[in-house]
Amino acid sequence: MIDAHLKFYSYNGKRRVLLVEDELINQEILKQILQDSYEVITAATGEEALAVLREQHDTISIVLLDLNLPDMHGSQVLRFLRSDPKYTAIPVIVMTADSDAEVECLNLGAIDFIPKPYPRQKVILARINRTIELSEDRDILRWTERDHLTGLYNKEFFYHYATQFDMFHKDEPTDAVVLDINSFHMINDRYGKAFGDELLRRIAKQALRLFAGSDGMVCRSVADTFLIYCLHREDYSEKLEALSVLLNEDDKSDIRVRLRMGVYSDVDKSLDIERRFDRAKSAADTVKGSFNKVIGRYDHSLHESEVLAEQLIEDFPSAIRDRQFTVYYQPKFDVTSDKPVLNSAEALVRWNHPKLGFISPGVFIPLFERNGLIQELDHAVWSQAAAQIRDWKKRLNVSVPVSVNVSRVDLYDPELIDKLELLVEKNRLDRSELHLEITESAYTDDAKQMVAAVEELRRLGYKIEMDDFGTGYSSLCMLAELPIDALKLDMQFIRSAFRDRRDTRLLEAMIRLAASFKVPTIAEGVETAEQLFALKKMGCDVIQGYYFSPPVPAEKFEAFLTD
Repeated sequence: MIDAHLKFYSYNGKRRVLLVEDELINQEILKQILQDSYEVITAATGEEALAVLREQHDTISIVLLDLNLPDMHGSQVLRFLRSDPKYTAIPVIVMTADSDAEVECLNLGAIDFIPKPYPRQKVILARINRTIELSEDRDILRWTERDHLTGLYNKEFFYHYATQFDMFHKDEPTDAVVLDINSFHMINDRYGKAFGDELLRRIAKQALRLFAGSDGMVCRSVADTFLIYCLHREDYSEKLEALSVLLNEDDKSDIRVRLRMGVYSDVDKSLDIERRFDRAKSAADTVKGSFNKVIGRYDHSLHESEVLAEQLIEDFPSAIRDRQFTVYYQPKFDVTSDKPVLNSAEALVRWNHPKLGFISPGVFIPLFERNGLIQELDHAVWSQAAAQIRDWKKRLNVSVPVSVNVSRVDLYDPELIDKLELLVEKNRLDRSELHLEITESAYTDDAKQMVAAVEELRRLGYKIEMDDFGTGYSSLCMLAELPIDALKLDMQFIRSAFRDRRDTRLLEAMIRLAASFKVPTIAEGVETAEQLFALKKMGCDVIQGYYFSPPVPAEKFEAFLTD
């Protein structure tokens, strides 16, 4: 069955044949032969044929073309059909008694011939039937292999043709390239989907112009992602610059389109095609959001990082099962009086891998945040921290609140409160002993939903600390409305405030602002006595950092409880 978008057939379901023949007898003979199977439209001259094609080309399944027409040679009609993409899909069978004209007509795009005088009816019908079938099969293939918006190959066929490309370039180095638009979703949101679609079509057109041909091919993979597979080259900076210039020249608006590219050069051909482009995509992701660097290259260090990431993800279930994740505790000291007093602690996870040793949280936490494993890790940390609070209360008769990190994904969990309540009940804790650290960016990600969830947690008695305050500044205007019990100043913000010219004015303003809303501030990452005294003078309430202690295992932390 042929899809309706490929051809429009007449009301009686018959394919339409355009018969271009000036001899009335020949017209009648062919109409008699064809009329039971096809709807026949006749044209006696080349001009009549061209007029029909201009108006009805979408409905024509095949053209039967006599070469000797009164106003022009049939080869001119062929040239017209092959000069415009609208007509190139219409198959043409030439009718002639001149065998010498066959080669010229084949070169011009004719599919087959019907000799004059005409052969038997069955032969004519068989040739027309077969030609139409082959043409429609080709149209179906073209439709399924192409991205309907841009006309480029879709990803599945692109991978197939890239494999064939390898077969013809076995000994030549090839590159896998990923091309993306920075912040394409914002372009769609601001200027509409129609504008975004037109932008994608322009990129497709210019990418084909710059990369396609005998040495490469282009496809649209998904959304604003384009894939390029080509013979190895070194001029990607020039190509990307040329593409950007062409795009912005075509655009009559003031919108500046920023592109980024990931290049996996001289690909390992033992890898499957999809894996090669995964590497190119990883390279493109390294420059995502960057204004200065627009091309990322896949190299050994990126490969090693990917291998490590895959191993950590693979080892995660056994790490949870075997309790390889250990909670360390870093003390927080209240510095509002003359002598610092232990106020609470932060639970910080460490991974002691049986083969790789201690792995930095800076490696595995962002990884698990990206792939969704962070929620299971958070729950493991909460469980260990709650059990530790209970143990200290039982053995040492000391209650010290411990703050645990709550990720964005946790806040979207409709069972979050039930899970926390079960943890508190199981360990016989007061809710105020378990502080919840929520990052500043989580509040601005979906403010209404986050605020509602946090308000319910506070109503139940949990203490909420806004973590990483100062990294986005977006919460300054919301501070009066946000449900929090403490404001935690980001470590990097503290360090940069005391670095170089030691300009702490913004830091002071933040502390004063928090104080005006009766919200205590916690400064993390404090390393020196100078920082401690300066922060205390500014009005900071609680200090956390290496000045007092690095994060330590539970047994070492007990020294702070018994001192």
